Amino acid sequence: MGSQPTYHLDLVTLGETMLRLTPPASLRLEQTPVLEVGVGGTESNTAVGLARLGLRVAWISRLPDTPLGRRVAQALAAQGVDTAHVVWASGERLGLYFLEPGTTPRATQVLYDRTHSAMSRMRPDELPQEPFRPGAARHLHLTGITLALGKGPRTVAWEALQRARAAGMTVSFDVNYRARLWSPSQAQEACRPFLAAADLVILPRRDAHTVFQAPKAATPEELLTHMGRLAPEATVVLTLGPAGAIGQEPGQPPVHQPAYPTSSVDRIGVGDAFSAGLLFGYLGRQDTMPWLPQALRWASAMAALKFTIPGDLPLVHPAEVQALVEQGPPAGGVER
Repeated sequence: MGSQPTYHLDLVTLGETMLRLTPPASLRLEQTPVLEVGVGGTESNTAVGLARLGLRVAWISRLPDTPLGRRVAQALAAQGVDTAHVVWASGERLGLYFLEPGTTPRATQVLYDRTHSAMSRMRPDELPQEPFRPGAARHLHLTGITLALGKGPRTVAWEALQRARAAGMTVSFDVNYRARLWSPSQAQEACRPFLAAADLVILPRRDAHTVFQAPKAATPEELLTHMGRLAPEATVVLTLGPAGAIGQEPGQPPVHQPAYPTSSVDRIGVGDAFSAGLLFGYLGRQDTMPWLPQALRWASAMAALKFTIPGDLPLVHPAEVQALVEQGPPAGGVER
């Protein structure tokens, strides 16, 4: 057997990251005198999670060449994400989103202000070449949120997928449907080619129903079969909320993973943390061992830990995740 190729990057991802503006102490937007500022975007959240787990990750985007754009790049770079391939645009704006946290019975609300953002105006000719040259990276991760930003980003994402395939990279696709960005029919039409081309597909159970018209009464196993018809070459993973997750490789039986007990401090970014844990397991797989059960454990552990962390970013330590996977939840108390 020949030696395995040496890659500069484990994973490349592409998408928009915004400033997150949040009232403190559960105040409503209409009453708060101040807003807490953070950064958040599904692809960069996942990139941060993987970087925190020790992988080499690059994030591609288009940012305005302003203090706000630089704040985003600096925040991600500070977590170990390679931002060298960001496209800088003059005279454009950064997308914003406002998060109004709620508690039962008041739901948490997200208000987007991202129309005509720099990323929404990205063109295929702006996609950097270096991360897609043969041997540069192992894997490309894309999401449906990038497709929802408009024709330009959708074309950029498809070009990235084609370049990744030409370079021998594997590809994952997280559906990540956002009802405030587009309709279910628009999402289904745009996502289908990406599902068909992916090696790994991730989606919550609700997206299988809402976007891909799976029967409401379908069991998780039946949902896997339904999605498998759209992604016949892919391992499909469904998140099931408090019921955990389920995944299936082509031609193999389903694998169930219960959720780890957790307390919710901030649920934003939990799905992205799950994706990071899953991709960590996927990229560490070996031909001689079943990889999916362990990857689902890491994914569920990452999600549980993210529930306890304010902000979008999964600021976890690998030892925390490994301890949760191997030993289960701690009994409580204070570690000294």
